[in-house]
Amino acid sequence: MINPDELKFDENGLIPAVVTDYYSKKVLTLAYMSRESLEISIKEGQTCFYSRSRKTLWRKGETSGNTQKIVNIYADCDKDALTVEVIKKGPACHLGSDSCFTEPLYLADDVNQFSYDGLYDMLVERKETLPENSYTSYLFREGTDKIIKKIGEESTEVIVAAKGGDREEIIFELADLIYHYTVLMVNDGISPADVSAELAKRHIIDKKVKQKRMQ
Repeated sequence: MINPDELKFDENGLIPAVVTDYYSKKVLTLAYMSRESLEISIKEGQTCFYSRSRKTLWRKGETSGNTQKIVNIYADCDKDALTVEVIKKGPACHLGSDSCFTEPLYLADDVNQFSYDGLYDMLVERKETLPENSYTSYLFREGTDKIIKKIGEESTEVIVAAKGGDREEIIFELADLIYHYTVLMVNDGISPADVSAELAKRHIIDKKVKQKRMQ
């Protein structure tokens, strides 16, 4: 691990910090840290930044309650920028959004803009609005029994595809199964972060391996 003294702060004594969600890897915000706020962040294990507008330290969530527990901090190759991986409690943006980066500026026409988070958010919207002629709306209207019945059917189809050894068919059926599992998550108010947190409890990394990665 590098020494904080090796970091290169700008002429104002600040260093940019890109904050990302530890579980989803989504970029949450861009903030700035001074030497003091970085020291506080490391000591307390919670993000503390320097407000350029107010010219003072501010601990994320000190008034809103939307805190950010720090998991990892990495410096870039030039040691003049940081990434901060956090487990967040509540929205990251002061406007109430999950991320500060929500305004599209450019979207490539030749690339499928799919993401699992985007799928989850779309299903949440479907549950709230229940548009007509939507299969997803139909599942939400029918409720848990219908959703779990479909999960059972799709699970069987995954098994059949796996037994057949057709890779493309397995992928197709897995996509169906994951979609229906996600519908169940939305129906029961379970987020991807909830599942990631549960998996994290079971995930054990050898300390020597982790230390080697950070060297």
